[in-house]
Amino acid sequence: MSETETMVESEQVEEISKVEDTTDNTEAKAEAKAEEKAEEKAEAKPQSETKVQDKWGIAHIYSSYNNTIIHITDLTGGETISISSGGHHVNADRYESSPFAAMKAANVVVEGAKTKGFTGLHIRVRAVGGVGSRVPGPGAQAAIRALARGGFKIGKIDDVTPIPHDTTRKKGGKRGRRV
Repeated sequence: MSETETMVESEQVEEISKVEDTTDNTEAKAEAKAEEKAEEKAEAKPQSETKVQDKWGIAHIYSSYNNTIIHITDLTGGETISISSGGHHVNADRYESSPFAAMKAANVVVEGAKTKGFTGLHIRVRAVGGVGSRVPGPGAQAAIRALARGGFKIGKIDDVTPIPHDTTRKKGGKRGRRV
């Protein structure tokens, strides 16, 4: 081998050893970073264990053409959390079932439920049913919107209007209402 060939080979060997040194350094740095991240995750675990669980309730909305009543209970339905109706918030009887009154009632109920720590609601909408109207009144949709805007997570929305399977007798007697 000539001198130039040996010099080129020695230079190549030096360059290869430099590259290996830098890869060793980057690997060492990567390992150190991975260890730091693992330590941070280990320290962060106690915080994630104290995560607050959602507290769910049921919002019972009774909406007829005369009034709207919003009643929030716990999941069993046995304990009342908050209750309000459209009649509490307007002066005239004809406005009790209005969307505005329902929205005001829902806002009052939202504040009461939030102070007790509730974060989510399942909604049950009820109309008059039976021989009456099977369609909820005008305040039902406004009440649902106000509950959603109040910051609650909304679970299921059910229609629980009582509907007879055969029929129920309408008021008025055999010959009907005589005017």
